[in-house]
Amino acid sequence: MNLRDANSAPGPRIWAVGALCRAVADALDARFNPVAVRGEISGFSRAASGHCYFSLKDESGQLRCAMFRRAAGLLDFSPRDGDQVEVRGRLAVYEPRGDLQLVVESLRRAGQGALFEQFMQRKARLEAEGLFDSARKRALPTMPRAVGVVTSLGAAALHDVVTALRRRVPHIPVVLAPAAVQGANAPAELVRALQSLYALEPAVDVILLVRGGGSIEDLWAFNDETLARTIVQSPVPLISGVGHETDFTIADFCADLRAPTPTAAAELVSAPRDVWLGALDLLEERLGDALGGRLDALGQRLDQAAGRLGRPSSLVARQQLRLAHHAQRLQYAVLSRRERLAQTPRSIAADFPLKFERALMQRRERLERVALRLRLLDPSLVLQRGYAWLTDTEGHAIVSAGQLSAGDAVVARLADGEVDLTVTPGEATGTRPTRPQ
Repeated sequence: MNLRDANSAPGPRIWAVGALCRAVADALDARFNPVAVRGEISGFSRAASGHCYFSLKDESGQLRCAMFRRAAGLLDFSPRDGDQVEVRGRLAVYEPRGDLQLVVESLRRAGQGALFEQFMQRKARLEAEGLFDSARKRALPTMPRAVGVVTSLGAAALHDVVTALRRRVPHIPVVLAPAAVQGANAPAELVRALQSLYALEPAVDVILLVRGGGSIEDLWAFNDETLARTIVQSPVPLISGVGHETDFTIADFCADLRAPTPTAAAELVSAPRDVWLGALDLLEERLGDALGGRLDALGQRLDQAAGRLGRPSSLVARQQLRLAHHAQRLQYAVLSRRERLAQTPRSIAADFPLKFERALMQRRERLERVALRLRLLDPSLVLQRGYAWLTDTEGHAIVSAGQLSAGDAVVARLADGEVDLTVTPGEATGTRPTRPQ
């Protein structure tokens, strides 16, 4: 072959860079997409736009990934470097740099699919048995005597709970039943810790079952079936504060109440001291208003009764008039009987003394009853209890301080005599108590 023939032989196609990138992207899309990849997150970052960027790696390779804001908004956890995850998406070429990247459409923790399916099956079965029935859930105590707490001694949740209770209700004791909250032994330890608090009832009025957030694997102990049945046997209300607000476990559904965080669980059973003091102040004010109203009503009734009774002297005068009237009628009746007796035939007159004696006895009894009532109204009986009857020098009764002026002469009638008094000037009302002359 001569040189001319060699130069004229066909060579590889010459591509424009952008066209080649697009061709590679089309080939990747046709050959692999959609694709699912498992690996470890590295270099995770979230831009201000909401897009997330990171790499997936394993022992033999690394792949750049981009997760745009729409897909990132569907995440139910916060990805971190070192997390083992499974992603689904589409392979593409980032043409400005010619980089191969995976556009992630969904992301979940590795192994979460199998665990989540197991969680949903267990949840459905226990719900069918009635363990989640809202009718059996109890209201929280308004002011518990003591709060039981089940968590790990080294858990941040314990610090959060104790801090919240100490700040809001420092007077309420806290009883801690420690237990592991993660790992193979955690379910059995949690069950024993709860049962130890059940034995203290009624000293403990409410129980908090708490731990901080984590992956589904970290929280798996709280999905244990034996633990679920132990929770529903609690003799007192039980609050589950496990994980973050987006985390749900079987324990949450079995508890009387679910709190989004351990701190929130503590706050649910600890109304601040200032709230109770404010409630006491309000009750004191209402009680004072009610008592004042009652006293006013009784005072009005007393005034009305005093008005109907009037002054004892006037009542005595009326009774004296009635007594005089009855005495006059009796005297007239006796005279009338005598006249009729004188005109009555002998046979009838013989029986008349008996009738007369009987009528006279009846009149005498009525007179004695009236005299007794009169004696009970005698003003001297009132005076014997320490009261005085005030009159002016002409004998007119004094019933008001407004009737008096400084220098007036007053006669005070006591139980055993009279005292002459003179009114002296007063500072507040114009008069003040009189003094003997």
